[in-house]
Amino acid sequence: MPDVNTLERGVAPTAVPTSTRPRRPTRSVRLAARFRELATFGMVGGIAFVVDVGVYNLLRLTLLDDKPIGAKVVSVIIATAVAWVGNRYLTFREDRSGAVVKEAVTFGLVNVGGLAIASLCLFVSHYLLGFTTQLADNIAANVVGLVLGTAFRYVAYRWFVFRPQATTTP
Repeated sequence: MPDVNTLERGVAPTAVPTSTRPRRPTRSVRLAARFRELATFGMVGGIAFVVDVGVYNLLRLTLLDDKPIGAKVVSVIIATAVAWVGNRYLTFREDRSGAVVKEAVTFGLVNVGGLAIASLCLFVSHYLLGFTTQLADNIAANVVGLVLGTAFRYVAYRWFVFRPQATTTP
């Protein structure tokens, strides 16, 4: 029940002072935040790509010179770990969960999905459409597949791996 003296002075009682109410960010603030997130995502992905290619070539020149598939598996595992750390601590730092193992496993599964998308693009181009040159394979897997796989990974990271924290509105 409001204080009678407060009502007599013409002051409206409030349950929560207006200065402590959370405000919804403006559209331009949300767009700027999304742009920063996408730029960081791209930077982390670029670093992971360099790690993947670098480790692959290093292994091919040294320990696994006659095992290209083994070298690729190792390089992808290392690059995926780099991408997880970068996305966890940079891109989606506000949204990471406390369940680190669950988050890492989900991240790995999403990356398998991205790999499947790139492989499907290569399969369609090479086997169904008959574009069998090395250039065509690279365009299918490393351009079309990379773009589609990256878009899939970003959306999946945002909504499944690093899910935004739920906020309550008054």
